[in-house]
Amino acid sequence: MPSLDHDDFIARCEGLVSTLRDEAAESEQLRQLTSTTLRAVVDADILRAVVPKSLGGHGLGLPSLCQGTRILAHGCPATAWTVSFFMLHAWLLTKFPAESHPALFGGGRVPSCAAPLAPTGTAEAVEGGYVVGGRWEYATGVEHAHWVMVHALEAGPELASRFLLLDVDDVVIEDVWHTSGMRATGSNTIVVDGVFVPEAHSIPGRALLESAHHLPGDALANLPLVSVLALTASAPAVGAGEEAALLYHQRLQDRVLAYSMGDEAAEQPAAQMRLATVMNDMRAARSAWESAIRRVGGAARRGIPTDQLRVDTKLAAAAAVRDSRHVITLVGEGAGAAVYRSDHPFQRLQRDVETIKGHVIFDWDRASE
Repeated sequence: MPSLDHDDFIARCEGLVSTLRDEAAESEQLRQLTSTTLRAVVDADILRAVVPKSLGGHGLGLPSLCQGTRILAHGCPATAWTVSFFMLHAWLLTKFPAESHPALFGGGRVPSCAAPLAPTGTAEAVEGGYVVGGRWEYATGVEHAHWVMVHALEAGPELASRFLLLDVDDVVIEDVWHTSGMRATGSNTIVVDGVFVPEAHSIPGRALLESAHHLPGDALANLPLVSVLALTASAPAVGAGEEAALLYHQRLQDRVLAYSMGDEAAEQPAAQMRLATVMNDMRAARSAWESAIRRVGGAARRGIPTDQLRVDTKLAAAAAVRDSRHVITLVGEGAGAAVYRSDHPFQRLQRDVETIKGHVIFDWDRASE
């Protein structure tokens, strides 16, 4: 299958927006992606975006991953979040020992993997591998995954962690994802009780978090996982903020103010000023976010990113979510009561971004501290 370049990939993402938008309400109700959405995403061949070409991927970099996710969020932020995690997790699996690659990538396959990254389980070394147990929250997309990657603390005198890969049939899925927003991500909890994982399906925690091992042509090489995760996971909020601004623009063109003699919202100076503020603030938020993406990529090309860059990146990602949420609030204040109908597209954008901001990496108090 031919590989995509950046422009091809972005075009594929743009082509998916209408499908994601059409399926958003049902995905939200189901609390997982619809079969129509999944089929469209697979047919668009974007899930291998950042997998190195040596394993059958497109070999694209962080700008492609982030921008494609931002674009998908115009259709549905929760779906964009889920699809981006499948892309990102496929890349993470390329870091695992080469012995695991035939089972994961053989025959042109793209592994679908849920990956709750907090180290809330244990791994006990035994002959040939590890015995794993624990409970992990927020396994985005697990209902559609064939694999689950968990992060566990290794039993022993020294503190160390390990990522381990399990078949989805070896985990128990607890249906707990009953939320007001980001419902389509299906970020349920998984439980593992004494499952054996072979050595080849594991990797030391620090090696994965620091992207210490990579294949030739890996465009995300040398990028620390937390920085990649923060910038990618903030992309749905940026796209949602942009979509909210567009909805407000459309709303002004159509809206006649209630309890008036036919006054048109578009002719009101205050509405025009609010629109200008919304558009300006959203452009500024996106510009700052894109600047952070460029800085991280540049640092990786020069060598190991500094601690200062890691801190700056985390704050930039949290700021992108915070600023997008602010823009959505401005739209809600000026768009009238109709946008608060539960079936209005604006409501889904607002619900999803309100939920995104609860992710620990976007906690503004912790990030700014």
